[in-house]
Amino acid sequence: MDISQARRRYGGCYVTVPTPFADDDLSVDYDALRAHVNFLIEGGIVTGDGMLLAGGAAGDFSTMTFEERVQVAETVVQEARGRVSVAMGAQTTSTRELTRLARAAQQAGADLIQVSPPFYFAHTADDFYEYALAAARSADVGLIIYNTFWTSQPVSHALLDRLAGIDNVVALKWSAPDMGNMEFEQTITRYADRFMIIDNQMRFVVSHMLGAASIEVHICNYRPGWGVRLWRLLEAGEYVTAQREMVDVAMPFMALWQEMETWTSGDGYLDKLCMDLLGLGSSRCRPPTRDVRERFREQALDMLRRTGSLPAAGGLRGEPFRPVAQEKPGREAGASTS
Repeated sequence: MDISQARRRYGGCYVTVPTPFADDDLSVDYDALRAHVNFLIEGGIVTGDGMLLAGGAAGDFSTMTFEERVQVAETVVQEARGRVSVAMGAQTTSTRELTRLARAAQQAGADLIQVSPPFYFAHTADDFYEYALAAARSADVGLIIYNTFWTSQPVSHALLDRLAGIDNVVALKWSAPDMGNMEFEQTITRYADRFMIIDNQMRFVVSHMLGAASIEVHICNYRPGWGVRLWRLLEAGEYVTAQREMVDVAMPFMALWQEMETWTSGDGYLDKLCMDLLGLGSSRCRPPTRDVRERFREQALDMLRRTGSLPAAGGLRGEPFRPVAQEKPGREAGASTS
């Protein structure tokens, strides 16, 4: 697949689907998962404006069994029904398990798998190259290379040059430690013509200007229409308005997430809390991530109100509010209110 095809098929908002669990035994709630996939699609996350990631970090991949990971991916693909492309999270410490995940993703009908350097040990660049090559050879599925520099060996430009020789390495999900030397921008500029680049560093305006084709947007899990509108502002070159949206809506979300990280670790817990407060149905994350719902409930409500995601009055369960699902994506600029 060439880069222009990848952009058309996979570009837009990259949305990690949180995996919902039953409150009593923390088993996967597949009915709730199906409902959320439909909420995202009905909110505008469809081919051309986005794609879905099943079983990524915000999807609790690290606490699920192999069988659960596969069933979650199958459920998302089946519920998507071709309306949006789906990637499957395939992070693991084992090359053998990675190849099993790649084959399972192909069998499930996923378009791509998300692969990052194995964690725990400080594996070398050669280790990761052979790891990615094994996945590429094991199944007819595209690969997203995810630079998880905070948990594993960072992906260097020299390694990316080698990975570019693997035909089914389609995309880079990119963030980088940045010491003020424009390290992030260097990668986007150098590789935007070879890989579809997913901005995982919240520099959506700059990365889009330099050729990135996708943006990781956690807020889509409760405001998909906002994410689609942001993407269309970028596509239209309305960069000042897009950056203002980022400051008004995304920055308060990220600030609260940063505070929550001092109390527990993991991913997706703020997405889930916001979904729960907006009546969308959600759950806690599985341990060892602690249950954030009561401790951060009021702060999350305040953030939702300040960002226009919740009316000034109401918003608790059982109280009337205008559902975020009614927010319609549009190309015009406007206030960030639902």
